[in-house]
Amino acid sequence: MHVAEYTKGGVATYLENVISFQKKHSEISKVYLVCSAVHAADFERMMCEKFQVLKYDYERHPKYFLSAIKKINEYIESVSPDIIHIHSSFAGVFVRLLYFIKRKKAKIVYCSHGWSFLMDTGNVKKRVYAFLEKVLSLKTDKIINISEYEYKNSIKYGLPKEKSITILNGVSNFCDIDFQKNDINLKVDKNKINLLFVGRFDKQKGLDILVDFFHKYRLEHIMLYVIGEPVLGDLSFTFPDNIKHLGWVPNQLIDDYYKQFDAVIMPSRWEGFGLVAIEAMKNKLPVIASNRGALPEIIEHNTNGYIFDLNKEEELLNILRGLNKEQLKQMGLKGYKIFKNKFSSESMNESILHVYRELLDASSVSS
Repeated sequence: MHVAEYTKGGVATYLENVISFQKKHSEISKVYLVCSAVHAADFERMMCEKFQVLKYDYERHPKYFLSAIKKINEYIESVSPDIIHIHSSFAGVFVRLLYFIKRKKAKIVYCSHGWSFLMDTGNVKKRVYAFLEKVLSLKTDKIINISEYEYKNSIKYGLPKEKSITILNGVSNFCDIDFQKNDINLKVDKNKINLLFVGRFDKQKGLDILVDFFHKYRLEHIMLYVIGEPVLGDLSFTFPDNIKHLGWVPNQLIDDYYKQFDAVIMPSRWEGFGLVAIEAMKNKLPVIASNRGALPEIIEHNTNGYIFDLNKEEELLNILRGLNKEQLKQMGLKGYKIFKNKFSSESMNESILHVYRELLDASSVSS
């Protein structure tokens, strides 16, 4: 049983890859996804005899927390899964809190998909978030970190090393499959360098930084396209004429959009991993990324993209001024080789399944 809060953005991509693998695997008899009814439609379309979506009514507001905990617990009691795999910090609280007052039957696997104490926030908040994660780890059997950056910092903040591992994110590789392109009705000016931003409109992803930058600098050879929308709150932007907003794009179409562009840009303030980066690499695109979080693990400067200091605007300006289509193409090819060697969904999914096996084998031995 996978338990999540919101299933959109990076968590949704991760879950789609994991669930698609698990519902076909012979060792797994049934897969459930428990998630907020908001954004659940894509997963409902994946339902089959072996996979079921169980929804709860929810918005990220304290008045919904108790009802979410109650409903999730009802689903757990009804299904009685062998493994509960939790995704993101809010879902982590909703599932594990009750096990301080009741017996835990299932094995608990937890992935924060980006530790809250590594966000761009005050030190007091970071210490509080780390303390809560340490307490909840008492009711956790295995903690999956999505990058070495996440792993090293979680140990630094006091998470149990003996329960912690790193499993790098991966996405399915459709680049080697000959499939019919979808008609996405997008025309870009091939005489310009066309950059793409993909992500939520929130502080973490740093779209506000790009919008301010493109308001300030009118680089005639560059056009920026934006895929995304707000997920929480009412964050909105006034885009200048050198930025085009394309709205939200379903995951099944996203590769066709990537293929229209010269590079992807990620001005993230913090990033536990950065799935957009490997989606770009899968589609042979270089990535222009900030120097935050795990992004420098994925993007090697001047090899499969560029890394810039988020606090030094002139670094980004110099990179963008010097972009060259042919050089970007060569970087994209190098990135594709790195993707195939390091970030396949097959490797990620087999590693997750190995964790499940170990936990259940240990349980059978101890009983």
